[in-house]
Amino acid sequence: MTVLDSRPDLPGESGPDTSVEDLLAASGAATIDDVGQGRGPDWLDAWLAERTTDVVAWRRHIHAHPELARREYGTTELVVKLLTSAGLRPKVLPGGTGVVCDVGTGSRCVALRADLDALPLTEATGLPFASTVDGVAHACGHDVHTTVLLGAGLALATAAELPGRVRLIFQPAEEVMPGGALDAIDAGALDGVERIFGLHCDPRLPVGKIGTRVGALTSAADLVELSLSSPGGHTSRPHLTADLVHGLGTVITSLPAVLSRRVDPRSGTVLVWGAVHAGEAANAVPQEGVLRGTLRTADHETWTMLEPLVESSVKALLAPTGVGYELNYRRGVPPVVSEPESTSLLRAGVEAALGADALTGTEQSSGGEDFGWYLEHVPGAFARLGVWSGEGPMRDLHQPTFEADERALITGIRMMVHTALAALAA
Repeated sequence: MTVLDSRPDLPGESGPDTSVEDLLAASGAATIDDVGQGRGPDWLDAWLAERTTDVVAWRRHIHAHPELARREYGTTELVVKLLTSAGLRPKVLPGGTGVVCDVGTGSRCVALRADLDALPLTEATGLPFASTVDGVAHACGHDVHTTVLLGAGLALATAAELPGRVRLIFQPAEEVMPGGALDAIDAGALDGVERIFGLHCDPRLPVGKIGTRVGALTSAADLVELSLSSPGGHTSRPHLTADLVHGLGTVITSLPAVLSRRVDPRSGTVLVWGAVHAGEAANAVPQEGVLRGTLRTADHETWTMLEPLVESSVKALLAPTGVGYELNYRRGVPPVVSEPESTSLLRAGVEAALGADALTGTEQSSGGEDFGWYLEHVPGAFARLGVWSGEGPMRDLHQPTFEADERALITGIRMMVHTALAALAA
């Protein structure tokens, strides 16, 4: 049974009778410049010279047919078909989406990772290959990540000999907590792996630039949801009930303040509320209310202590009010912390692939990225791939207007190939 045969029929997605070849032929393609041409190795230069148009077509097809977390059946089918056509032996993860595949032979193994899923957004780019699925779009650049890893793996497969194995991890469900990285890890994706490397599109960097950083690159991101309860009553007699709105206000203003005094400020810890709901009438004390927000930190040790600290703080803040509560604290993903030696190898790969001028620093973000789960098991490093054309506005991630310059596909492939070679040669 193929992946396409086993997937459910979902609105807007291609049915099992549509071949991958037909879908790609309908996506269109274009030739783009390879700014790293001539830097070698010869087999990489040759593969890119022959397959650049195909690379663009793969990306445009994936972009036009986005799929949400753990529904990436068509994207998985495409990855499997292309890897198999190169003589490789990809394995689909137990959930039916996501792929792991080794290139090369030997006892040593390094991993390269990409994510497959799209976002529940309606695209507004106006591109000729814009999303054909209502309410779903690759607004975070995962179509670029997947294509880069495909290209890197297929190029590596043409090498006469590699100094070890390169494991390609095409991971599902990065956009949902706690992240599809856990699915891949549970399926053995890191078995025998020495180091792992990944990248993410960055619309603040121009094409040809790769941002790296030793230490925290992203933050842990947890969900805090508080459901409050009260007998309710009339606002003229608050002393006869528990004032739920007052309790909500107490937590809204005081919990961030408490955390700011109990947590090292150098950890980059921040609690921000995103939703609050309670009551309808101006003269009635409501019986129910809910408060939701995210709690982020760049420090791994701080992350481990936040849940009990939030629990004790909420209890203490609400105790004088008499308001009942239920706290739902959902741990999200750990921070991505690039290890020094792995970052050095990554930078060596970038320099070999694109030249020293391609390297640039990058700031720590409060955004979450489930690549951090891999780094709980093996050392590694994460990079930011420049995708801004250099002209016009920088279209931000997770926005309907996000665009990526397709020249970044080739710079990303070169960077990933050279990073893997540098890591295996170390």
